[in-house]
Amino acid sequence: MTTVNKLLRFVWYNVIVRFVVMIGLGMNVRHRERLPANGPAIIVANHNSHLDTMVLMTLLPARLLPKLQPVAAADYFLRNKLVAWFALNIIGILPLSRKPKKGEDLFAGIHQALNDDRILILFPEGSRGEPEQMAHCKQGIARIAEKHPDVPIIPIYLHGLGKALPKGEAIFVPFFCDVFVGVPVQWSGDRKSFTKGVESALKDLSEEGQFSSWE
Repeated sequence: MTTVNKLLRFVWYNVIVRFVVMIGLGMNVRHRERLPANGPAIIVANHNSHLDTMVLMTLLPARLLPKLQPVAAADYFLRNKLVAWFALNIIGILPLSRKPKKGEDLFAGIHQALNDDRILILFPEGSRGEPEQMAHCKQGIARIAEKHPDVPIIPIYLHGLGKALPKGEAIFVPFFCDVFVGVPVQWSGDRKSFTKGVESALKDLSEEGQFSSWE
């Protein structure tokens, strides 16, 4: 990444995005002390909105920004040159192909990033779902944990962002949002049970707020 792009990324997250998150969303973070102090680490969260990544990127101090990378679908974020430039250089995504070629390791980029002490952001549901509704986690997170059993995997539940900017909407609606940080989920030795463990950790965090139904 060039020096100019590094500067643009710093301004984007630490000036523009932090202002929107703190003022526009009135974000309330619970158990901030559980956030990773350094890499390697993986943050896993429920996913309802494009704001999810922006909020998660601003939870950690500015000094860790060079280490932070959200994992995102290559076919969506690299669909044209302009979007690809912004996604790679400003958002700083680690692109993940949802249709790997035969014999290609789907998670090769993720393994390398963790070996380089990066802090990755992953959405184990796979894609954005219905506003404020969690889907089942896919086993991709378990396949990664199996290769990196000592890397802390921290669950985070996001509440309200699906209403502030739901899937398919382009207009941001100011809305109070809550962030719940959980304790790391330990590798269980089995993909199925570990995936369920991640899903349970997110569900437990969602119940911590004791929110009323949106409906």
